[in-house]
Amino acid sequence: MIYAIAKFILRFLFNIFLRLRVEGAENIPKDGPLVIASNHLSLLDPPVIGTAATRKVHFMAKQELFVPILGDLYRILGAFPVRRGGADRAAIKHGIEILQSGQVLAIFPEGTRSKTGKLGKAEPGALMMASKAQATITPCCVIGTDYKRQGRIWPKVTVRFGKPIPFPADAVVNKEFLQQMTTELMEHIAKLQKGENI
Repeated sequence: MIYAIAKFILRFLFNIFLRLRVEGAENIPKDGPLVIASNHLSLLDPPVIGTAATRKVHFMAKQELFVPILGDLYRILGAFPVRRGGADRAAIKHGIEILQSGQVLAIFPEGTRSKTGKLGKAEPGALMMASKAQATITPCCVIGTDYKRQGRIWPKVTVRFGKPIPFPADAVVNKEFLQQMTTELMEHIAKLQKGENI
């Protein structure tokens, strides 16, 4: 209930102040484990994606953001802390548990925000959690959340969800496979940036 209220308020605010536009929301499967994989432009990306999605979305967020009051809000919105600078096994385990329980986890394969707006190098380990739960992957593209870098006062933000990609059930999951799948995923996200593959 609290999540639904918070999402309603954020959607109202984003519609006014970000002129939020959502495309391809029908590409989000109605049930089952799902990874939403997106490009990353700003700290606005998680709440914007969570607001645009048709299901509750969980996110990893850097531990430094979980300060009093604000940290509680992040948790209400589905975020959980992760320590940067190395593999946070507890956070990774929690992400896998979210997927194995049939919920939605959003990830940013690039691992950090883009300073130019262009797609950066993606880490092959980003899809490892999806492999543990045989989760469907929905590519996502966020446009305009880096409005401050662009010098805009009244931004226009778009969230595009691409066609879902089933995780291959018979795949031999190793580093090479994850690298190939990550490369293909980033190609899907690049097409979404151009308005394709919706």
